[in-house]
Amino acid sequence: MRIVKDADVRKNEILDVAEELFHNNGFDNTTISAIIEKAGIARGTVYYHFKSKEDVLNALIERHCERLLEDAMQIAKDTSIPVMERLVQTLMAMNGEKNGAPSVLTQQMHRPQNALLHQKTHQTMLEGIPLILMPIIEDGIRQGLFNTPYPYESLEMIVAHVNTVFDDYSEKLTQEELHKRVKAFIFNLERIFGAETGSFYSIKTLFHMEGGADE
Repeated sequence: MRIVKDADVRKNEILDVAEELFHNNGFDNTTISAIIEKAGIARGTVYYHFKSKEDVLNALIERHCERLLEDAMQIAKDTSIPVMERLVQTLMAMNGEKNGAPSVLTQQMHRPQNALLHQKTHQTMLEGIPLILMPIIEDGIRQGLFNTPYPYESLEMIVAHVNTVFDDYSEKLTQEELHKRVKAFIFNLERIFGAETGSFYSIKTLFHMEGGADE
């Protein structure tokens, strides 16, 4: 008997197969036919959900962002974790890297031909991240760790800055330039949130940097 699956289940199965193939073979070397063969489905089933391979990629990146934000939300809500540790863990959950390297989806998003998708992803993050981080900042304010009358607006500015400096053109920076920008970022975070010097040193782990402020 033929098994009829829910449309969303089938769509996610196709995306799972595509993500595996993109990871193993690269986006350019993966064809719709390869996705169809590995998924074991009819060609019409794929085209029912997706118009093209690029459409599959778009859906994968959207799903990827949704999952990152959901994982981050779960950490952000865990008040048993100290404020600064929770903040760093939440940000790391949004990072989207595997084993210290950008995922295939992240690499594809940065390609020039995917500029509109990249912009859309930035907008999704700009709208989603401040809402997720707000409870952590509010807890920090209640505990006397932070002191700012504009927590949400500050988070918006920070997300926009990270999207630009540490995402859009970080690959163009030398290690020395990147190191200096991270130090400046931490310096300004402490002032934006009215935190004590050294409060945000642990943010360095997000950039695969170790040590204190003077290094």
